[in-house]
Amino acid sequence: MSRSLGSALPPGLFALLSQADLPSLLGRGLPFLTLGADGSLHPMLCSYLELLAVDARTLRLAIGAQSRSARNLEERAVGTLLMIEPEGTIYIKCRATGPPLRLGRLARFSLTVGDVLEDSPEEAEGHVRIVSGITYAPPPSLDEPWAKEVLAALRTS
Repeated sequence: MSRSLGSALPPGLFALLSQADLPSLLGRGLPFLTLGADGSLHPMLCSYLELLAVDARTLRLAIGAQSRSARNLEERAVGTLLMIEPEGTIYIKCRATGPPLRLGRLARFSLTVGDVLEDSPEEAEGHVRIVSGITYAPPPSLDEPWAKEVLAALRTS
């Protein structure tokens, strides 16, 4: 069952999304859902490399400017980030604030946190737990040109 943690990232979640310990998070995937023109949900998989918590109420997301997710986010301004990990499952509902900043092939969105939900198993589910988050290999190197481009986009004012 999900319970709301409020409209701001709790300190531990803010620290996780602040990229303060980015190297240890490389290779982990995070689903991000946008709303399509037909009203259906459109999933994409992003990583901790493409997200930056600026403060407890603001996230930045850098994605391909020509992607369907970028178009959906620009047109309907809503998205939900899923963090599915053994430590817990979190849903962060966001709204895009204004048009994206276009930097070459990237679109950098500023997202305002609307609600942070924590999902935990119900008593009837017993000891069933998530045992692994989404991972991919090989993890990217922060020295790769495309990784540097994403990081620069997230930090551009």
